[in-house]
Amino acid sequence: MKAWIVEKPAPIEGGPLSLRELPRPSPRRDEILVKVRACGVCRTDLHVVEGDLPPRLPRVIPGHQVVGEVIEAGEEAGSFRRGDRVGVAWLHRTCGSCGFCLGGRENLCDRAEFTGWTVNGGYSEYLVAPARFSHRLPEGFSDLEAAPLLCAGIIGFRALRLAGLGDLALPWKGARLGIYGFGAAGHVAIQVARFLGAEVFVSTRDKTRHQALAAELGAAWVGGAEELPPVKLHAAIIFAPAGELVPRALRALEKGGTLVLGGIHMSDVPSMSYDLLYDERVIRSVANNTLADARDFLEMAARIPVRTQVTEFPLEAAAEALRRLKQGAIRGAAVLRASGNRAGS
Repeated sequence: MKAWIVEKPAPIEGGPLSLRELPRPSPRRDEILVKVRACGVCRTDLHVVEGDLPPRLPRVIPGHQVVGEVIEAGEEAGSFRRGDRVGVAWLHRTCGSCGFCLGGRENLCDRAEFTGWTVNGGYSEYLVAPARFSHRLPEGFSDLEAAPLLCAGIIGFRALRLAGLGDLALPWKGARLGIYGFGAAGHVAIQVARFLGAEVFVSTRDKTRHQALAAELGAAWVGGAEELPPVKLHAAIIFAPAGELVPRALRALEKGGTLVLGGIHMSDVPSMSYDLLYDERVIRSVANNTLADARDFLEMAARIPVRTQVTEFPLEAAAEALRRLKQGAIRGAAVLRASGNRAGS
């Protein structure tokens, strides 16, 4: 099979990725073998390729927003059958027995494995995944449209859950949410937040792609990364991996507001005045996702319905997709096309 591997982590401009012909993997008893149709390109992939996340598996295959078809299922793979459409996300496997796993917070498991970082991912023609951590995808999304839902969507949904604006089953009428950085996750999160009734205020650098898309998706206000929104916010989410945005976002928060950091990697947060954190403002991070997050988000995405904006690349252009992502030159989400794709229905 064709697959991209990280030869040695380095800036994407230096060519750390190599397209190779590798043996097709075989599933274990509780796993499925998936023929990849599409794989989203995530900033976390860039962190893996460039070494911002320390290497955990030599010559790893990146990619963790995988849409594909079940080709083979192990004896203990549950209800998955050959021909089923399936989604494979970041959280690959957890121990299942620690306090976090037993308490429904398997995203914090110390022995967790991650697709495209600690195990091989979806920048390839095939991959294997545990059936328990694989997801049935709702109809109504093509393979390319579904791919960004599996990380950008799920992580954005978890960030909204942690934002302190209320139950995601209830209307958020009157809530004011800020989004900093408007790539793949931001352009999905705004659709969920507006569906719930929140006003959304977007701060992002790129005017021609990101600011324009935010306005199209119904942002109440769109401005540059250094601009303050015209009103105080009840919560804000930073999707950009830029620590310097933390004090700026705190400055925009109302008393008692929550700032959620939505990335797995971020540059250092600068020194700041305690006054920005005072008045019971809260900073919290998002770490991975739970199975419940994935299940609940995919159900809601179909109900809204979320419409992902996709820039398509062939599998062979994975390095170019990552370069464009790093440059902020992707409108919405980048997705690799690995094989024949199924259209939405």
